[in-house]
Amino acid sequence: MVLPRPPPGDLPPFVVLYDGVCGLCSRTVAWMVARDRKRRLAFAPLQGETAARLRALHPEIPPGLDTVAYVEPGGVHLRSRAFLHASRHLAPPWRWVFHLRFLPAAPLDLVYRLVARIRYRVWGRYDACRLPEGVDPERFLP
Repeated sequence: MVLPRPPPGDLPPFVVLYDGVCGLCSRTVAWMVARDRKRRLAFAPLQGETAARLRALHPEIPPGLDTVAYVEPGGVHLRSRAFLHASRHLAPPWRWVFHLRFLPAAPLDLVYRLVARIRYRVWGRYDACRLPEGVDPERFLP
């Protein structure tokens, strides 16, 4: 399936970048889509064009596949902070997780890094980037 390409310089304001071949990431994105009832979040694989464009604008986005990133007009949030900040767009009670953004990142990112290290072994890895099942393709960028 070919995803629609946004016009140059015209990216949605709230983008979640995720590892498109990771089984856990795919499930997490599908979960977020189901809870983003106002359809504010857009999603793009870290392996794609959109991620490359956002890396050019935000060099703090690492080139690897083990870091989820949430990009918003106010900046970029990585790893656990990405989930905390993106949660503000989700339906309650998940929206309330946003209030935890003031917790120190170090312990949360430690857990994030441990899960990232074993994610392929536990949740699997796809051969190629694919859309999570049962989601609206209009929410996904190349």
